[in-house]
Amino acid sequence: MRIAVLLPVILCAATLVAPGRALASGPRYQVAFTSFAPLESDLFLADADGSNERPFASSPALEFDASFSFDGHWVVFSSTRDGSTDVYRVHPDGTALERLVDDPAFDAQAALSPNGRTLAFVSTRSGQADIWLMDLLSRKARNLTRNQAGDFRPAWSPDGKWLAFSSDRNSKSPHIPANDFVIRHSTEIYIIKPDGTGLRALTADGMYAGSPSWSPDGKSVVFQTANLTELRKLTSIRREPGTTQLEAVEVGTHKRVVLTRGEGEKFSARWLRDGRIGYANGSVNGGIDFTSGTPGARGVFRHPDWTRNGRRLVFERESLGQWPPHRDAVSRDPDFALLRVGVFASYSPDGTHRVSNDQPGAARHNSIMMMNADGSSVRPIFRHETKNAMGPAWSPQGDRIAFSLGQFFQVLLGPAIGDIAVIDTEGGALTIVTDGTANYALPSWSPDGRRIAYRRAGPNGNAIEIIDVSTRVQRELVAGTAHFNQPAWSPVSDRIVFMSDMEGDYELYAIDADGGNLQRLTHSPLHDAHPSWSADGQWLAFTTGRGGFKDETPLRNGNPQAYGEIAVMRADGTDVRILTDDAFEDGTPAWVPSH
Repeated sequence: MRIAVLLPVILCAATLVAPGRALASGPRYQVAFTSFAPLESDLFLADADGSNERPFASSPALEFDASFSFDGHWVVFSSTRDGSTDVYRVHPDGTALERLVDDPAFDAQAALSPNGRTLAFVSTRSGQADIWLMDLLSRKARNLTRNQAGDFRPAWSPDGKWLAFSSDRNSKSPHIPANDFVIRHSTEIYIIKPDGTGLRALTADGMYAGSPSWSPDGKSVVFQTANLTELRKLTSIRREPGTTQLEAVEVGTHKRVVLTRGEGEKFSARWLRDGRIGYANGSVNGGIDFTSGTPGARGVFRHPDWTRNGRRLVFERESLGQWPPHRDAVSRDPDFALLRVGVFASYSPDGTHRVSNDQPGAARHNSIMMMNADGSSVRPIFRHETKNAMGPAWSPQGDRIAFSLGQFFQVLLGPAIGDIAVIDTEGGALTIVTDGTANYALPSWSPDGRRIAYRRAGPNGNAIEIIDVSTRVQRELVAGTAHFNQPAWSPVSDRIVFMSDMEGDYELYAIDADGGNLQRLTHSPLHDAHPSWSADGQWLAFTTGRGGFKDETPLRNGNPQAYGEIAVMRADGTDVRILTDDAFEDGTPAWVPSH
């Protein structure tokens, strides 16, 4: 099943706005959101076994996806140092830094051809992740794969006559289990000639096969594999340890051989000239390993790549940094500035303070954190010893905060009870307003602060419900056998937007608070979720999957919905604009008050 689809051309007039640098008139709105991208990611050079590491091409931005040129004179890598993700090259001694690809789209996963004249890279400038080729002399680029699905991780054959890559164009199993919200990402290995001819698949397993690398003689390709059960572990927000193996396939005969055995995560295999294959072992006590000989250094080594003579290694390493973040982010539309913050942020009506979850994932054991709107003076205001306090929502009157209290993410963690709770802004006066009979979550206040809309899930059926906070009278707004989730009450009317799969995939719907005037707002083959109203009721921010995957998801553990981008649309569902473009899950948008 195809799980990455062509993004409609809706941003032709959009202008890239670098962090902290708006147009002269300034953006009309600011949207805060959370992201599963690392807060910090740096490149390192090391000896072939990973020892004697030293920082390389450092900047405050994200640096990743580094690889050596065939002659070892260049390192190409991706970076956000100039705003959007672009491709750069630099000599191993740090000199002659040059940006090769400069486009508002996501550009990454680059590899130089054996003769050093052509750059292969992944770009979303056509609406989805395709393999592009750039002539470095003319700087002209062309789309090589031109497929509505996603294509990733190009690798040149030693003679420059072929490129291997992974693709989800024939993805078979999008959900495991069937009612899971998260789309799993199965990929296969393909090869293609630089002129676009000769395309053929080297694998067809309906599982995960990724990150190809050619043997020195150009006759075989090594890659990593995992079944879909292990794939779910690798992409889980709980960062469960999983198992991958390394395999090789003969290009001419398609004969395959399994190169590794046993449990553990094995990634980014590279065939070295001495016949060994080096790779990153992502397991506990992992590090740089080889298919034969002495293991290398221990520690975290992401996306390692070796020079062809096997003497030097380049890799990346992520660190969490200080959470929750407060950072300007790149927006593809000048009318809407972006701010990266914590999960499920909500602002006080006067715009002076913000609350959010304290953990980088909503499925974890969260507390409610309070901070100034600029991210300073962070302090916890509510924590439960055993229950998850998730999804805080500030009341329109500014005196109370509603949130979900219990266990949630039932597909991931198992059935449980959740309730809607209310506290004052100091974290006191805890009141449980629901009846403790279902999994209630994700509250949203009515404009007058008297009612709360929320989702109900569990054995008694799924629904969006409304409760009167003072009388505790609950009523169903919309219910059925489908899933209903994430209600958002307009701040200026009795219109409520919510997410549901009542017509197959997850879309956004709007309904009046009395149950009338149900309207479908989005029409996308992939998920639309996390709706949030602007203060004037004119716009909705939400998360959308319509841009598709941008990379192989197992390469970034704990990034379960890597297809999620932040988008906005008008309240009637028109004028959709995609604001983010990256390989990570972006979600839980909230509008920053303008005063």
